[in-house]
Amino acid sequence: MHSRLLTRASLRRVAGKAPSTAPQSPARYSSSISQRPGASHVSFPGAVKSAFTNKLNFALSDESPALPTYRVVDQDGKIVDESFKADLADEEVVKLYNKMLLISIMDVIMFDAQRQGRLSFYMVSAGEEALSVGSASALSPEDVIFCQYREQGVFAQRGFELSDFMNQLFANKKDPGRGRNMPVHYGSSELNIHTISSPLATQIPHASGAAYALKMQRINDPSLPPRVVAVYFGEGAASEGDFHAALNIAATRACPVIFICRNNGYAISTPTLEQYRGDGIASRGIGYGIDTIRVDGNDIWAVREVTKKAREMALQDGGKPVLIEAMSYRVSHHSTSDDSFAYRARVEVEDWKRRDNPLARLRKYMEAKGIWDEAKEKEARDGTRRKVLKAFSQAEKEKKPPIRAMFEDIYEELTPDLKAQMLELRQHLDKYPDEYDLSEFEGGRGSLDA
Repeated sequence: MHSRLLTRASLRRVAGKAPSTAPQSPARYSSSISQRPGASHVSFPGAVKSAFTNKLNFALSDESPALPTYRVVDQDGKIVDESFKADLADEEVVKLYNKMLLISIMDVIMFDAQRQGRLSFYMVSAGEEALSVGSASALSPEDVIFCQYREQGVFAQRGFELSDFMNQLFANKKDPGRGRNMPVHYGSSELNIHTISSPLATQIPHASGAAYALKMQRINDPSLPPRVVAVYFGEGAASEGDFHAALNIAATRACPVIFICRNNGYAISTPTLEQYRGDGIASRGIGYGIDTIRVDGNDIWAVREVTKKAREMALQDGGKPVLIEAMSYRVSHHSTSDDSFAYRARVEVEDWKRRDNPLARLRKYMEAKGIWDEAKEKEARDGTRRKVLKAFSQAEKEKKPPIRAMFEDIYEELTPDLKAQMLELRQHLDKYPDEYDLSEFEGGRGSLDA
């Protein structure tokens, strides 16, 4: 049973089968009343495809084979999938590498900035650059994306500029969120990426709902272009109830949504061994009747191939969900508020850094093709670092949004109670003028008089 489901759920090219044209949902109207003598299959509404047996046999979890992990390029940059054909020109491959390099360098600088007290909070994505950049590169710009908080590569690949990252991180007046969100809670309506939400896993049911909305829009207006929703989350978020609700909604409503789980081995302080006993997160997709595949998240080519195929599948038969479990390893701390060496050995982290690095793997692939070398690497790193530091310096010098902004963007016009609160704040600041430094805010105290 496991192998049949896996074959159906795997990439059609990898499995060697043509895409299925079967309906998304099985017929729901059979019942036990229709049973005839000698019937070989169950026709109960809850399990219409189950064969009868006269042998009592429990399905034991430890006897079920683990789902394989699809890979195109190994740790040495060598192609191991003989059927793989690169779909990008050399210059496009270099661009993807530079996006990964940008995120890697920015993460180090911003982590250090937090330690220096120049930034309140940060979360790095070290070890997961190929996962985010690779998947985003295979989506359409019109597709809707919901991120968690470790998808800087998704934003960068979509067109988020260094200034956009820095303005949000420093919560200055150029931040579209007007300084209301924690750092790393990016968002961009222009790029079709919803603003990141702090509560764990809440974006997953949001994504299912958004995908259902896109489906209904196309039903009402078939001239609209086909779009899918992609939602990113970690294996820790998959332990939340919202994850299960989202998958069930997407499966039963046949929503065109791609669930992308980055299984990096640890929640904030909890290893996967303490989170679940099943076969990762992929097995849950199969349990909900969702086409599923597991992929090497450190292999950008495998991630791209899987995401491209998942998007095709999500748009089949009017729409259906697909689950991708991308296997990786979090080589850094969960955030600047975490010390991961309190719950894992330092030698384990160093071993992973040496053994499997997403950037090193793509770099070896490019070097083998003759499109990259040590001189280009040094030039790219030095240039990227200068760009990051320049954007950092500019954003840090910008003033904070006007104080008045804390009362705005709730209603079209300020309500009487908001006006009263603003007056109370103004009077408080006038009473204690030496207690507050308002020079860092755009317009200072004067913005409250507007």
